[in-house]
Amino acid sequence: MNLQILAPDREIFKGSVKSVRVPAIGGQFEILSKHAAVVGALEKGNIRVIDTKGESTNFSIEDGFVEVLDDQVVILVSGIV
Repeated sequence: MNLQILAPDREIFKGSVKSVRVPAIGGQFEILSKHAAVVGALEKGNIRVIDTKGESTNFSIEDGFVEVLDDQVVILVSGIV
């Protein structure tokens, strides 16, 4: 699946990934390939990205929103901590 993480002033990440874990309001959840369509609000916390090679990258965010549709994940964040 494809992931794009955007802040107001720049693109933080863009690429193919195996999974993404996000700090949603009400608890974390993980997004895998073929995930159902969803839009959700994010709170301050960590986004964990597992790329296609199995390597993990973390991004600490202020808050934001996530949208999943047709194996495309777009995360809009207000800022990176």
